[in-house]
Amino acid sequence: MQPTLAEALSAAQAQGLPRLDAQLLLAHVLQQQRTWLITHDDDRLTAAQHTRWQSLVAQRLDDVPLAYLTGQHEFYGLMLQVSPAVLDPRPDTETLVDWALDCLAQTSSGAQVLDLGTGSGAIALALRHARPDAHVTAVDLSPDALAVAQRNGQTLGLPVRWRQGAWFAPVQDEQFDLIVSNPPYLTDDDPHLPALRHEPRQALCAGADGLDDLRLIATQAPQHLQPGGWLLVEHGYQQAEAVATLLQAQGLIHVSHRQDLAGHQRCTGGQRPR
Repeated sequence: MQPTLAEALSAAQAQGLPRLDAQLLLAHVLQQQRTWLITHDDDRLTAAQHTRWQSLVAQRLDDVPLAYLTGQHEFYGLMLQVSPAVLDPRPDTETLVDWALDCLAQTSSGAQVLDLGTGSGAIALALRHARPDAHVTAVDLSPDALAVAQRNGQTLGLPVRWRQGAWFAPVQDEQFDLIVSNPPYLTDDDPHLPALRHEPRQALCAGADGLDDLRLIATQAPQHLQPGGWLLVEHGYQQAEAVATLLQAQGLIHVSHRQDLAGHQRCTGGQRPR
C-alpha cells in the first residue's frame, strides 16, 4: 500500500528534508497548491506518484535546487521557468532590482537599460514589468540560458531585447541610462561550490579572487553609459570595497552600496559624471 500524504511528508523529513521543501515537492508531484495538502493528508499516493516523489526527494537531499525540480521560481513577484542552464534566482538579488528602480525613478520615460549575464532573465523581466516604459536589453553568453530567458519573457508577455554574447560584445556601439549585472563572483576554490555543484559553474566562478568578470564590467561600462547613467552590480558579501575601488578607478562617482536581506553589502554602484 502506498503512503498517505502525511506519511510521505514525515518520511521525507526523517531523511533530513526541510518541511517546506517536502511540502513544495509533494504539491508539485500532485499538481496542487501547498495549502491543499493540509486538508488531504489522509489521501494516498498512487504508485507512479510515489516513485516520482521518492526520486525528487533523493535529488533534493543531494542539493539539487528546488527550482530545478519544480521547474519554476518566483522572483520579484514573477513566476519564472528555471532549468539547470541558469542559476536559481536568489532573493538577495531583489536588492539589485530595488536599487535599479530607484535609479530609473530619476530618469525620464523611455530609459535604456542593459542587463548583463541575464541567466533566467530575472532582473531584466522584473525591471520591464515594473517600468513598462523602459527599453530593456539583456545579454548572456550561454545560448541555453538565453533560451530560458526568452521563454520567460514570452510567457509573461514582457518584451525584452535578448542578445547572445560575452558581456558588452553584442552592444558594442550602444549607450544606456542604466547597466545592471549579477555576474559570477565566487573564487575558483570557494568552499560553497560543492553545495552548488548542480548549478552552472560558469555562472558562479570568476577567477582566483572572484573579481575577473567584475573587473571587465567596471572597465568597459563607462563607454556604454550615458552621461549621468548608473552601473549597479551584485557581488560577494566580502567584495564591496574591492568593487568600489574598481568603479572609482574608472571615474564613476557617487559610489555606494546596498545591503542584502542579511545586512551584508551585496551590491555596489556608481554614476558616470554628467
